[in-house]
Amino acid sequence: MAEEISLTHSNKEPNPDAHGLEAVQETMDKFLAAASVNAVYSEPIQNGDTLIIPAAEILSGIGFGMGSGSGPTESDGSQTGGGSGGGGGGRILSRPVAIIIADSTHVRIEPVVDVTKIALAAFTAAGFIFGMLMRMSNPKKVLLKGQEE
Repeated sequence: MAEEISLTHSNKEPNPDAHGLEAVQETMDKFLAAASVNAVYSEPIQNGDTLIIPAAEILSGIGFGMGSGSGPTESDGSQTGGGSGGGGGGRILSRPVAIIIADSTHVRIEPVVDVTKIALAAFTAAGFIFGMLMRMSNPKKVLLKGQEE
């Protein structure tokens, strides 16, 4: 693709950050769309007289950084310096948390239990308890200044 370059000086300064700001806005729009109610509650599923609605938890994190630069303008209108830059990143996580079941008589919510997370938490807690018991059973002797063992 060819780009047209004008050699005439213009009083209108170009905005080098405009493209970067558009990219940031586009990314923010995508992150906000990911956290919408449609992402949390799925489309209802009809099974006879029963309506089933899956529900999820959405977690998102995002970060951006931008930069710019410039240099002195020569007498003929050309710039001797320049620069720009930017970067960003983010992550979206989702997990099922419940199923809403509605029929003609009542509505109930069935939580989705993540057995793996429960097991990891139990192993972590057991490790800390074991470590503390080991430290408590073998106390270090503290010597005061001027004392001998």
